[in-house]
Amino acid sequence: MAAYYLAVDIGASSGRLILGHLEQGRMELEEVWRFDNGMVKKDGELCWEFDRLYREIISGLKKCREIGKIPVSMGVDTWGVDYVLLDQDGQMLGNAVGYRDRRTDGMDEEVYKIIPHEALYARTGIQKAIFNTVYQLMAVKQKYPQYLEQAETLLHVPDYFHYLLTGEKTCEYTEATTGQLIDPQTGDWDYELIDMLGYPRKIFQKLIMPGTVIGHLRQEIQDEIGFDLEVVAPATHDTASAVLAVPANDEDFIYISSGTWSLMGLERETADCSMRSFRHNLTNEGGYAGRFCYLKNIMGLWMIQSVRHEFGDKYSFGEICDMAAKVKDFPSRVDANDDCFLAPENMTEEVQNYCRRSGQPVPETLGELATVIYTSLAEYYARTAQELEEMTGRTYSRIHIVGGGSNAAYLNELTARITGKEVHAGPGEATAIGNITAQMLRAGEFTSVEEARTVIHESFGVKIYC
Repeated sequence: MAAYYLAVDIGASSGRLILGHLEQGRMELEEVWRFDNGMVKKDGELCWEFDRLYREIISGLKKCREIGKIPVSMGVDTWGVDYVLLDQDGQMLGNAVGYRDRRTDGMDEEVYKIIPHEALYARTGIQKAIFNTVYQLMAVKQKYPQYLEQAETLLHVPDYFHYLLTGEKTCEYTEATTGQLIDPQTGDWDYELIDMLGYPRKIFQKLIMPGTVIGHLRQEIQDEIGFDLEVVAPATHDTASAVLAVPANDEDFIYISSGTWSLMGLERETADCSMRSFRHNLTNEGGYAGRFCYLKNIMGLWMIQSVRHEFGDKYSFGEICDMAAKVKDFPSRVDANDDCFLAPENMTEEVQNYCRRSGQPVPETLGELATVIYTSLAEYYARTAQELEEMTGRTYSRIHIVGGGSNAAYLNELTARITGKEVHAGPGEATAIGNITAQMLRAGEFTSVEEARTVIHESFGVKIYC
């Protein structure tokens, strides 16, 4: 009988529980539960609904019982940087504020009064994003100092769900690196930096690596769902899990983990914290087995998702791609990584206003807006590929696109044409596959990452764009 492994994969716009197992040398997936996610306004802040998301996880576990496929283990992966603070009783302090909230406005300058930006990068290797944990904590220190005084524990989002499931407080390495408080040389917290910034040392838990067994389900959860399992930490940062699922074993490619964000980069054995890397705003996030995801965070499909919502979600992403292809000669472009697109009140108007400000034709139809966004993204990919090649001193022949964005055929075609590289698209559920792969590696289903990636390629394949 097959052993099932459960990935709880929660992104910024949706979550899903996916079962994976091996059958005749191939990995098989089955989605058993899906739910919406997004930030909501609470007390004037953009917040996550963690209580609701937790209940969705429990509902998905019940579904596993209902269909008679009980997983031997499970693990949670999510986006990076966000966290909760817990008091001595394990209760959350304040709201579950999300990274798109404006509380971090100006917090970069507060941090740089203590440590210059260049020195912060040299210590951590993490690119500047105003929502990084280092800036979020400064916002709490400035606006709600009582929370830091009362806090006993900091848990990043996947660590918090693991805590709710098991009662164990842990902090997984790949997720922790996104916050800009980890020393890439030691692979541990930079406690000297933490002291400099005035954050209490005690709240930072001992780091664990992907593949670590966290524990078993709390008894009350076992009673509710009717079974127990092991909770195993995957690479809990969704990018690190997606990179683990890239179906290739050579080094002649650049990857893009494409979803709400596009994470474009390389897998490396060591971090590059040089000033050249700093000037390119490249980042060294933690990967599976102590590797580094050397990449750039790009706004990604968040822009097209937002525009789609503003048109009433009347069209599928495939239909929007078709509309964009019909007006492909519309000439305007935007900076796909401009902060103005991070959390605008209206993305359609923000794209239009950007074009007005820069003296370009203003897109009006959904097709025109989409072709501006998709083409701007593809051109940003091309520039980023050039930067990565400059930093490594070599040329890469292809780009592997994994994640939900691998299904955006029009964007894939644009990326191939504008970069001049082959684009290999798929698998679409890369993050969940990487999550399951880490659990399978822990269980001995695979003997190496290379074997796992070979199986992933044979199980899901890729579509090639030239």
